[in-house]
This record gives sequence, structure tokens and C-alpha cells, in this order.
Amino acid sequence: MKKAHWAMAALAGVALVGQAHSATMPIKFSGPGVSGSLAITFGAATDAKYPTTAFEITNVTGTFTDTNNGLDIVDASVSLFPILSPPSAPESTNLLAPHDFSKFAVASGLPVMSNGFVTYDNLFWPGNAPATASDFLGAGTFLDIYGLAFTIGGGTVVDLFSNGIGFGPPGAVFGVAVVTSETTLDYVSAGVAASTPEPSTWAMMILGFAGLGFAGYRASRKAAAIAA
Repeated sequence: MKKAHWAMAALAGVALVGQAHSATMPIKFSGPGVSGSLAITFGAATDAKYPTTAFEITNVTGTFTDTNNGLDIVDASVSLFPILSPPSAPESTNLLAPHDFSKFAVASGLPVMSNGFVTYDNLFWPGNAPATASDFLGAGTFLDIYGLAFTIGGGTVVDLFSNGIGFGPPGAVFGVAVVTSETTLDYVSAGVAASTPEPSTWAMMILGFAGLGFAGYRASRKAAAIAA
């Protein structure tokens, strides 16, 4: 628990060093028929509704595999699917949805619970996401229940999301949706495991990154003082 809070404090410091700085975090996930190895990049920008805990993902690279339902997607290259501008409006009763909440419409094939949309917000939560939906109180992990959306080309969008901790199988549960605007190609709602490095490992990395920003700030202040 202390490690998680320490990581949050480290990342809160990142928000002070400016948009020019960013950090990259590896994510690996696997489940029935699906797997991926990603590197997500996030910077100082945070979600307007959760300004100290939810960091906007600005880039994603890596590969994705899905062999379910006759698919032959093997080590496909990925790229970030952007949040909408302006973001989508959640249901009026959903008071917890982040500001970056977005929808990707799918004409057919999604479970009824999805209401014809894949929802995503491309947020990284270093201290684990709180409940972000008023009708689903399960807290997330480093992703929330809306998740990270990326494209693998040809109009295909993949959403990696967290179902929270304590729902379904023990531990953190993730899901994967693979869709186009016309139909759902795959929907694995649970049974996917995902991970990042241990918090202590990447907190040190981010502290170093924040330190570089602070060092640059001190250098610029010193130069300004000499010039004066």
C-alpha cells in the first residue's frame, strides 16, 4: 500500500515539470486467445475531473494478438486511438465518469450492457483507479473500466479495460474488446491478466525523470539571475 501511495506522489511531481516531459511504461496482458505487449507514454497532462491521479496517455506502441473467432491477428502493430474532442457525454446519471470519457460506436454484435458503444478514456492511474461509473462501484487498476483504446489498422479498434479488483476471478480482472464501426470481432469480458513493472521500479524511474525537469528549472533560474 505504501508503494502505491509513493508512486502517486512521484507522479504528482511529474505534473509540475511541464508538458515537454513524458514517461513510458510497459504493459503486458494475456487471456483466452488474446495477448499484447505495449509501451504507453504519458506526460504531465491529467484528466480535468481527476487532476492529481489520472494521467492522459499520449502514445502507445507495441503488438497485439487475437486468434479468437477465426481471427488471424498476430503481433499486429498498434497505435493510439485518440479521445474525442470534445469528449462524449456519459449518461446523465453517471456522475463519476472522467472528463476524457469517449465512445466508439459499433453497429452490431456488442453485448447489451455496452449499448452499442465501446467506451474508453485513455487514462493511466498510477495509484489504481477509483470507481469511475456511478452504476459500477468496482475500482480499477492502472486502467479504469473504460480503458485504453488503440488501433491495429484497417478500421479495427482494440479496447483494453479493467473490470476492477474483486469482481469475478481473484485479483485484478481485465477485458479486451476488438471492434470495427460495423461489428464486434471479439469481446473477452474477463479472464485477461495485465501487468506493469513493480511500483517501486517505475516510481524510481519517474522520480529521476521529474528530477531532470527540476534540474532544468534550477539551471534556467540561475541563468536568468546571471543575466540580471
